[in-house]
Amino acid sequence: MIPFLIRRLLYAVPVVLGVAAITLALFTFAGGDPAAKRLGKNPSPEAVERMRKEMHLDDPFAVQYVEFVRQIGSFDYGDSWERKAPVRRIFLDGIGPTLSVSVPAFLLGALIAVALALMVAWYRGSLFDRTMTVAAIAGISVSSLIYVLIGQWLFADQLRLFPIWGYEYGWRSIYFVALPVLIWIVLSVGTDLRYFRTVALEEIGRDYVRTARSKGLPERKVLFKHVLRNCSIPIITRLTIVVPFLITGSFLMEIFFGIPGLGSQLYAAIRESDFPVVKAFTMIGTLLYVAFNILADVLYALFDPRVRF
Repeated sequence: MIPFLIRRLLYAVPVVLGVAAITLALFTFAGGDPAAKRLGKNPSPEAVERMRKEMHLDDPFAVQYVEFVRQIGSFDYGDSWERKAPVRRIFLDGIGPTLSVSVPAFLLGALIAVALALMVAWYRGSLFDRTMTVAAIAGISVSSLIYVLIGQWLFADQLRLFPIWGYEYGWRSIYFVALPVLIWIVLSVGTDLRYFRTVALEEIGRDYVRTARSKGLPERKVLFKHVLRNCSIPIITRLTIVVPFLITGSFLMEIFFGIPGLGSQLYAAIRESDFPVVKAFTMIGTLLYVAFNILADVLYALFDPRVRF
């Protein structure tokens, strides 16, 4: 296990360095001149040059790249150009509201999708299977924006069950994130249900399931102990790929419900051309993606003894 982890970490180093180089190159050569954008309309060349020196944009690309790598390693991405605050503080301020929405939605959505997938696969061809399949296809065929607008109109405006906008820290946050979490679950269950159902159907048709049934094992034990365990690899793969995107937030939910999370922070930074914030969030997402890919490889061996490093 330890040699495997060391190899995977060494493989991750060139990936992170390569993404850092591409990210910096895009912002340096294809993102326009940030100095001119900060000065507003029709700035003089002298003012633009002074601003470039203040922002260290006139440094050679190699110097900027080394500084960027140092920032990644120290988690110190400097200050935001627009808000005059450390990027690290912006990230830490937004992580709480984001996780309060994404984590419950992810966990509940995954549990519901896996449980329903096992049930519809077990009762394949039944009315329940056909109903859930049609509902899943219908759910993923409708734009996510429609769910947000209908949810706000019905549950917030008409029934007055949830607030339509805003956020409060502490236990009161449950009242504000309940509707976004509910909509997120509805959006995610359809896609996950279709995928997990396909995986479960492949396992249910195998010989070991027929053998377990012939031995008289209860159907529930066969389903949740044997079938689910052998479905663990594709389930882990799908869920670990999604997790890094939960950290960086959900643009749609946070923007439409006024939640001051990472998604809304990143949206504002892109709109304002606040490159330090955008670059920092890009690299944080990259690091999380690499880390959870390594975690997925470790979980493969823990859940499936057939996997050997």
